[in-house]
Amino acid sequence: MPALTDLIEAGRPVEQHAPWRRAVVAPKIWNLAVEQLAAGHWSLLGLWAEPDTVHMALLDAVRDIGVISLKCAGGRYPSVGQRHPPALRLERAAADLFGLLPQGLPDTRRWLDHGQWGVSHPLAAGALAAEASAAPAHAPAMASYRFLPAEGESLHQIPVGPVHAGIIEPGHFRFTASGEIVVRLEERLGYVHKGIEGLMAGSPVERAAKLAGRTSGDSTVAYSLAFARAVEAALGVEVPLRAVWLRALMAELERLANHLGDIGAICNDAAFVLMHAHCGVLRERVLRASDAAFGHRLMRDRIVPGGVASDLSEEGTAAVRSVVTEIRQRFPHLVELYDNTASLQDRTVATGRLKPALVRQYAAGGYVGRASGREFDARRSPGYPPYDELAFDVPLLQEGDVNARVWIRIREVEQSLSLTEQILQRLPGGPIRVDVAGASVAQTGVTKTGGPCEGMALVEGFRGDILAWLRIGEGGMIECCHLRDPSWFQWPLLEAAIEGNIVADFPLCNKSFNCSYSGHDL
Repeated sequence: MPALTDLIEAGRPVEQHAPWRRAVVAPKIWNLAVEQLAAGHWSLLGLWAEPDTVHMALLDAVRDIGVISLKCAGGRYPSVGQRHPPALRLERAAADLFGLLPQGLPDTRRWLDHGQWGVSHPLAAGALAAEASAAPAHAPAMASYRFLPAEGESLHQIPVGPVHAGIIEPGHFRFTASGEIVVRLEERLGYVHKGIEGLMAGSPVERAAKLAGRTSGDSTVAYSLAFARAVEAALGVEVPLRAVWLRALMAELERLANHLGDIGAICNDAAFVLMHAHCGVLRERVLRASDAAFGHRLMRDRIVPGGVASDLSEEGTAAVRSVVTEIRQRFPHLVELYDNTASLQDRTVATGRLKPALVRQYAAGGYVGRASGREFDARRSPGYPPYDELAFDVPLLQEGDVNARVWIRIREVEQSLSLTEQILQRLPGGPIRVDVAGASVAQTGVTKTGGPCEGMALVEGFRGDILAWLRIGEGGMIECCHLRDPSWFQWPLLEAAIEGNIVADFPLCNKSFNCSYSGHDL
């Protein structure tokens, strides 16, 4: 089995790409990497494109990370999804945005493009002058989309969405059922595509950082951190130590708020409103403490390239300590209530099972992966500071059902409480930010060899690992940037987890995954 480093060395290395290596490779090397993915030896971290190039970020068997890039002669390249299904939707999205055609792709339907953009392939060269060949703007987006057929006696279809009851993002779910049993679920997403990559191109770093933090609102800290770390890697910027620890504090507060909200919401979908109410109160306490500590309930725009935008005062420290104490007092009783309520366990145990083999194939992260036996946490591997100095466990279960995904969240709440206490206890003093614009490389935006600089980061959000890749060009402007949400590899697994369950259990399974629409749709 070849190592990822061997493939990169066989290509043409990109000189200024940090912290991991990137190389432009020949089609033969590209296909060799696809073979490793198909055999289950490597994992796909991301696949994205530029007008004439496709990139693939990979994680090999010894957890080395690297990027290989392929020039697309005639706008075509060998499909990864043909042999490795996790790449399918990523390739369809790249085809919509850039017009690059994966040869052999088994599913060529549009993914992000619903025929409403007014242009075809908006990020391709000369795209602004092209007219969309899709349906007119007034035509329903669903009308021209061909859902996959399902054959069998007494099957019926149930369309749900894209508009849903309550305050929820849009997404369409097409169920094929036999009576109450789900035979197939097919998703149609892309309704909240915002054009993040197009908006970032040509933007200064500061504006692009704000866009990154708005990719998925519930993960604004994680996205801001991933983008900032990628910028800092590209420019060789060293962040002040206090800022590094404050970033981790924000990340753990974001994780706490989201996990508490999810635990309550899952129980609510199982008609156990009491848990929803109590978890909602604790989530609100975390949000208020975050506001007191950093000036924003979601801590949006608090992490910036070069450090953080605001310091932690004594009052903010007291607010965070207070909410940690309150959760430690109240949360164990809620856990006991969850575990000892037979009607609730009847709904969550053995519902929506996700097989470990699928999780490994899709390299699913976060609670989805860890509930089905995949022990991957970007804070630990590849790792980033200050987590290398903090003590924490990565909870792991094998059952892969709704109950397991709840318990992973419970254990992560406990770990985040401990991490928050450790950070507050060891928080160093000093400055909180350095001037990225004043960095030696950033002044011109080019390296000593005359080329642009590229950076990459992998950060653990509450859903799982978030990938950020970018290139900074002349004048310190963002030439291109790609952000990959963990939901790209989790949404397809929801389709697998619901099969064989009753239709009424879909909200429960869906909430136990809690995939991001906005983060996925870019």
